[in-house]
Amino acid sequence: MNPQASQLWRAPRWALSILLAALATVGPFSIDTFLPAFAGIARALDATPVQMQQTLSGYLLGFAVMNLFHGALSDSFGRRPVVLAGMAVFTLASVGCALAGSIGQLVFWRVVQGLSAGAGVVVSRAIIRDMFPPSEAQRVMSQVTIFFGLAPAIAPMIGGFLFAHADWHAIFWFLSGVGALLFVSNWRLLPETLHKDHKQPFNVRALMRGYRSLVTSRRFLLLTLASGIPFNGMFLYVLAAPVFLGEHLGLAPTQFFIFFLFTIGGIMGGAWLSGRLAGRIPPARQIKRGFLIMVITSLLNIAGNLLLPVSAWWSFPLIGGFAFGWALMVPVVTLMVLDQAPERRGMASSLQACVGSAANGVVAGVLVPLVMHSTLVLALTSAGLLCIGLFSWTWIRREVA
Repeated sequence: MNPQASQLWRAPRWALSILLAALATVGPFSIDTFLPAFAGIARALDATPVQMQQTLSGYLLGFAVMNLFHGALSDSFGRRPVVLAGMAVFTLASVGCALAGSIGQLVFWRVVQGLSAGAGVVVSRAIIRDMFPPSEAQRVMSQVTIFFGLAPAIAPMIGGFLFAHADWHAIFWFLSGVGALLFVSNWRLLPETLHKDHKQPFNVRALMRGYRSLVTSRRFLLLTLASGIPFNGMFLYVLAAPVFLGEHLGLAPTQFFIFFLFTIGGIMGGAWLSGRLAGRIPPARQIKRGFLIMVITSLLNIAGNLLLPVSAWWSFPLIGGFAFGWALMVPVVTLMVLDQAPERRGMASSLQACVGSAANGVVAGVLVPLVMHSTLVLALTSAGLLCIGLFSWTWIRREVA
């Protein structure tokens, strides 16, 4: 923690939470805004469903690769320069997407978007730990998650509106405006939170040694899997939304927001409760409750797909409940991950985000095309991803509780 933290931000804590949440939302906003236009973009660019899926997986894999470096660079050069550079490149990449004339060009610029968007989520986590002690950091992390939930709920509504009343290019022009606004806001408001005595020299060999140390740490990897993989149990449905919502449930693109209201409502509710419980119950108990909720909703989701006609009235609440359980436990596990490398939290945040984003990319590029055509297989796959996270936490909980 920065010893001068109290002097760096004198505005209310919630204002810093909003600023950091805005940075963290760049990633999901870049996905959720253009999902309602998925089919329209495919028609306009004469792209196959598999090619269109690469606009998601390419973005996520780019996000994962660069996440290895965002945090480490912020440990060496400061949090503020990395955030500003990331937002500048994101803005330019969004312009490139808006001007793309072929599916190949769109995939390329989506990869560049992914390479830059991760700066927000990675560095914002490190900033929280720079500024606050553990229990306070959990509350701020929960507040960030609450605000973070608003953008993905709004994004598909904006994307659907822009696509219906303009065309798909307007969605990426809108994202360009979001990137420019975030660049200006952080230029004016974001302080440098990394203390000068905590800066690490940028040395590639030392950086690789640090990554090797974390990658070979059983505790770090299991905590990272416990926090990141269950998220894909819900994110699977987000990535499959054009098929799940449009084909299986028969919803129009302008109705996709109903699904996102449930999922993001679950995230916001779980994050709010997580903040309320900070310092009141042992962290391990809070994590256990989150996993229990996810297990129950997963089993009910499988049962519903086996016994009932597919319907939004029961599937949306269950997916939202799963998101609630994940958001209840993830702020606690995330802080545990960062504290595995207290002298290089930026690096720890980078590697955590990289593992999670790589998993997201595999889910988007491999799993979703395989399972999106059956709601039962979607439910079983979601439960399987949860099991990976649950097994990881069960293995490590006695060492970190």
